[in-house]
Amino acid sequence: MARPLDRALDVDALLADPNTRVVVCCGSGGVGKTTLAAALGVRAAETGRRVVTLTIDPARRLAQSLGLTELDNTPRRVAGVKGAGELHAMMLDMKRTFDEIVEAHASPQKAAQILANPFYQSLSSSFAGTQEYMAMEKLGQLRKSDRWDLIVVDTPPSRSALDFLDAPGRLGRFLDGRFIRTLLVPAKAGGRGYVKVMQAGLGVMTGAMTKLLGAQLLTEVQTFVAAMDTMFGGLRERADATAKLLRAPGTAFVVVAAPEPDALREASYFVERLVEEDMPLAGVVMNRVHRTAVPQLSAGKALAAAEALEGERGASAALAAGVLRTHARRVQTQASEQHKLDGFGLAHPKVRTTSAPAFAEDVHDLAGLRQLAATLCES
Repeated sequence: MARPLDRALDVDALLADPNTRVVVCCGSGGVGKTTLAAALGVRAAETGRRVVTLTIDPARRLAQSLGLTELDNTPRRVAGVKGAGELHAMMLDMKRTFDEIVEAHASPQKAAQILANPFYQSLSSSFAGTQEYMAMEKLGQLRKSDRWDLIVVDTPPSRSALDFLDAPGRLGRFLDGRFIRTLLVPAKAGGRGYVKVMQAGLGVMTGAMTKLLGAQLLTEVQTFVAAMDTMFGGLRERADATAKLLRAPGTAFVVVAAPEPDALREASYFVERLVEEDMPLAGVVMNRVHRTAVPQLSAGKALAAAEALEGERGASAALAAGVLRTHARRVQTQASEQHKLDGFGLAHPKVRTTSAPAFAEDVHDLAGLRQLAATLCES
């Protein structure tokens, strides 16, 4: 994607800058975001930085590309990285992360009580919004450890990738809400006092919750909330701290897109949301852009030459005609993509952009990631 030099995204400068500590890759599904995040990690590590790549996408492509059999909640070092740097990779395990929080901030007895609670077990593994909050928690843990020069975050596909921006606010509203305050009454007032309070004014609400949740589930929820009461403040404080980290100098958001209408619409949404939220947007990477090695040969000339060769006999003439037609199709694809990219550029003239080429095969190893990063940084 041709851009004025002052509007081009300099990926190498971004990754090599010691002040860049967190790079968040976001974008819709199917644009190669996970692979690109891994490529950025490889590039940064091979410039001498200690890098960890955190993927929140449940796909296994990152592990395969990095030569690892699996990824889990613990950073694993990637072998084969050149230079003095290091690359580690991990995949968010939201339940394990939640368990670690409980174990670190509660007594062994209370932690065991919480971990065994059926409502907690459901909350920590499938409750809506838990993944986004735990992503915030894990990012905060990685940044606080100060073990890494750079953290590259690969977010989930689709618009939900920005849900973690809302996680602190949602958590605060949940913890401060009437529902939680009502459930905390047993812990603060005692069993008999709780009965009197509920009889005095909250019986209707309890009856409604019992009908909605069922008596057994309501009891499990009340037990969970009572056990977690002393931890709520710490959860909220850490979420707020990570939210500030995402807006702080040293964090950079990179939106990944592809030259397709749906992907570009999603990229526009991401850009507009980040700008609206005053988030540090570094720029946009247009991935899988088709290029031709002979740009001076137009599609029309290539097709005309192919037609001329079709009248000749011989395998070499047929082969040459096939190559010319393939070139013509690629030039036409390139022109169509460029038209779409130009439209995106006009809609977002202040956003820095760069592009990465479409490869004949999917990137599936460290060498491929290194090549992808090199072509991206040379654009």
